[in-house]
Amino acid sequence: MAGLTPNIPDAPVTGYACIQGYLRTLSGAPGVYRMLDAQARVLYVGKARNLKARVSNYARPGHSPRIERMIRETASMMFLTTRTETEALLLEQNLIKQLKPKYNVLLRDDKSFPNILVAKDHPFPQIKKHRGAKKEKGTYFGPFASAGAVNRTLNQLQKAFLLRNCTDAVFESRTRPCLLYQIKRCSGPCVGLISEADYAGSVKDAERFLSGRSTRVQEELAEQMMAASEAMEFERAAALRDRIRALTMVQGSQGINPRGVAEADVVALHMESGQACVQVFFIRANQNWGNRDFYPRVAEDVSAAEVMEAFLGQFYDNKEPPRQLILSDAIENADLMTEALSEKAGRRVELLVPQRGEKAELVSGALRNARESLARRMSESATQTKLLRGLAEAFDLDGPPQRIEVYDNSHIQGTNAVGGMIVAGPDGFMKNQYRKFNIRGDELTPGDDFGMMKEVLTRRFTRLLKEDPDRDKGLWPDLLLIDGGAGQVSAVHEIMQAYGVEDIPMVGVAKGIDRDHGKEEFHRIGQHPFALKRNDPVLYFIQRLRDEAHRFAIGTHRAKRAKAVGATPLDDVPGVGAARKRALLAHFGSAKAVSRANLADLTAVEGVSEGLAQKIYDFFHES
Repeated sequence: MAGLTPNIPDAPVTGYACIQGYLRTLSGAPGVYRMLDAQARVLYVGKARNLKARVSNYARPGHSPRIERMIRETASMMFLTTRTETEALLLEQNLIKQLKPKYNVLLRDDKSFPNILVAKDHPFPQIKKHRGAKKEKGTYFGPFASAGAVNRTLNQLQKAFLLRNCTDAVFESRTRPCLLYQIKRCSGPCVGLISEADYAGSVKDAERFLSGRSTRVQEELAEQMMAASEAMEFERAAALRDRIRALTMVQGSQGINPRGVAEADVVALHMESGQACVQVFFIRANQNWGNRDFYPRVAEDVSAAEVMEAFLGQFYDNKEPPRQLILSDAIENADLMTEALSEKAGRRVELLVPQRGEKAELVSGALRNARESLARRMSESATQTKLLRGLAEAFDLDGPPQRIEVYDNSHIQGTNAVGGMIVAGPDGFMKNQYRKFNIRGDELTPGDDFGMMKEVLTRRFTRLLKEDPDRDKGLWPDLLLIDGGAGQVSAVHEIMQAYGVEDIPMVGVAKGIDRDHGKEEFHRIGQHPFALKRNDPVLYFIQRLRDEAHRFAIGTHRAKRAKAVGATPLDDVPGVGAARKRALLAHFGSAKAVSRANLADLTAVEGVSEGLAQKIYDFFHES
């Protein structure tokens, strides 16, 4: 008698057979394709001028080891057709940034860049740093590579043009000049020490300077200085001299200021040992406005052209490209990228790979910076890897942790309490992963550190279980470090038991005897406290992690406390915004006086209607 064959479900078709199965239904239209593994995780996102031709290429052997691995893991594919290849390119880069596929070149650091804004919504325009969407009325200059580059330029521009940087609220409330006027950084428009016409002239000069017409501005100032000197107006001549010096310092701090390049980004790529560094120099108005390095995720067998193309597509996905991109390496689809960036900018964008001249010198300088930056990073990475291995040995972990989360609380006798979480890994501190927690437990006793830590970890694990229940997105920590001793560790362990995450190692870092650096004790559940040798590099590493968490928590607490200091009961009155709040405080002198005012007094305030006056009155007298 023959035995029964069990009904075993067929294994999913993967690899070449899976890809070949899609060829019958594909058309020759342009579009974007996604390769997914057996768990429906996206492995790769690509674009194609002809989807059928591109996918049929994957259905035949003869690829690099990286692509062969990707094909073996592919269990399904998804397709989206587009009208043009340009549209496919833009969609591809957008999906790569959203999905972060395993086999794509990925730009990991993609923050926005600051600008200088000369606001134009006031008779005496304010000059300030601006980051984000350009919604305010005014003239924008940028981008600058960093907040430091903006601050240095603003500092010198204040000396040169004496423009105000105070907010409109502060401007309206001044009755005498502030300290900036005393140290010759502002012309005192808030108290009428400069006319609107003269101030407008200074604004115009500042805009001309930021637009690249600095030489003419300095020539005019020199002429004015000579005229003042001849008229024996020595104080005015000295002030003009100081302004010329300030402008010279701005140019000096900018380093290379190319004569033949008015507006461009210089993008240089250096690759070594499976790692890459892209250096970007921002040239605007014939001035160097700083540089920034990026470290995209790459594989060892990926080409420079592929890395450069992926970087450009992702970098300019949410930024306006300049008129020229001066590149160290040519890309395969230069015409397509030019069309896509030009369409995004609404004007012609040019891609150049110079071989000689000033532009080639700019690329050479950027390449040198990229090479040196990557060498430093590789050296730091080797040190970090060694420290993570030492950490694993010290705490008996299964292997070097890839994600360490460190927690700390900050408060003053329980007020304005916040929790801070910092994250570190093989590449150092991961600042885009930092999180702050406003402690909102109403049942907590003021100053209850155990209760605060419980609330922070409860919220953290609740979010993790919701966002990454399968632990496959890299959001779960391999090690938790808690600022505290046995009590803190016990409180956190209760939370971990409640959420079923007891498999994550957790260590409490206590100050130890005399609360002295170097005498830290480490607490773990079910084990005796222990210490490391004072000169152990792992101990210094843990101290740096703990100090960074402390710095982040204190900074968050101070910001919350500063906001609370400026708060008034008027903030909670419906219909009362910043302008009406200022008008009420200016009229009555304090929020307490507003709360005691009658309806007739409230309606006497400019901008307060009878209806709003009734709302304010009812808010303070509803009991």
